[in-house]
Amino acid sequence: MGIKDVIRNAEEFLNAEGVKRARKSGWTPVIQAYRGYGTSARVHVIGRVLMENPEAPKNEVQRGYRQFFTVQVGDVPVTVHVDGQEVQTLTNSNGYFDVTVDDHGLPTGWNEVTVSAQGAEDVVAEVLVTPEGQKLGLVSDIDDTIMVTNLPRAFHAAYNSWFLRTNARQPIQGMARFYNELLHDDPDAPVFYLSTGAWNTYDTLVQFIEEQGLPKGPLLLTDWGPTPTGLFRSGQEHKKVQLRNLLIDYPDLEWILVGDNGQHDPLIYGNLVAEHPTAVRGVAIRELTPTEHVLSHGTASSLVGPARTDREGVPAISAKDGDALLAQYLRHPF
Repeated sequence: MGIKDVIRNAEEFLNAEGVKRARKSGWTPVIQAYRGYGTSARVHVIGRVLMENPEAPKNEVQRGYRQFFTVQVGDVPVTVHVDGQEVQTLTNSNGYFDVTVDDHGLPTGWNEVTVSAQGAEDVVAEVLVTPEGQKLGLVSDIDDTIMVTNLPRAFHAAYNSWFLRTNARQPIQGMARFYNELLHDDPDAPVFYLSTGAWNTYDTLVQFIEEQGLPKGPLLLTDWGPTPTGLFRSGQEHKKVQLRNLLIDYPDLEWILVGDNGQHDPLIYGNLVAEHPTAVRGVAIRELTPTEHVLSHGTASSLVGPARTDREGVPAISAKDGDALLAQYLRHPF
């Protein structure tokens, strides 16, 4: 048995014991519903079941680290109710569920569906149904693209994620203006926020996106900790898998991909363009400052260079912030 197996088994044991202690202390299961998405043919309804202290204050501004102290509930029966249908599943060992509903009958735009779980109160989940004939979609990174994060440099990542208060995140200048212009002629385009950040930060990120005037959209985050094949989850692999899933779910869309050059976005986006050039309309990369590069990965310049898309004829722009990206885009729109 390898170290990853020992750690994963220890994590599962400690969480099981945590659920038992929480129940004895009067805590109850609660459903945290995340924004779902899909088309007229199929939608994804996603979320998580956690234990919660019913006496804890709600909507409290707190230190970021409190978001990570959760007790997830595995193997809980979950039912999604959509337009007369009921689709059932079980949460995985980390409390997550992802239910696909075919032939759901929901109209286009944002909808509300009901999610129930054993021992928990029902909740409403938002689901975005993209209209037939839609041609444009937008994928945005979060860390150092719309929000100053300085990931993955350990100390600064820990400070920004764990010790800053949840209402103290710093935005990247002009990104909301840039996104609003990208979507000016196509306001129904679905917008996805793709990040290697943890689902524990979901509520904070949704609040940040709303407060900054960024377009509303589902978030595609990840779960920290060991996996069946490794001690740590691969952020690159998470992004690659999610991008390819979007291409499968939305085969008729052309995507605008927005990220930063702090780590691997230019390489990931460039490879996607090489593999699926007709699925990408354009790429925009926010350039980190030399100081941000040092904080992000230890050197004063990008590790990967610009996104390589010229060979496929897909336009790519890069600049220091959203306002500079907007100026470039207005001169050379995708």
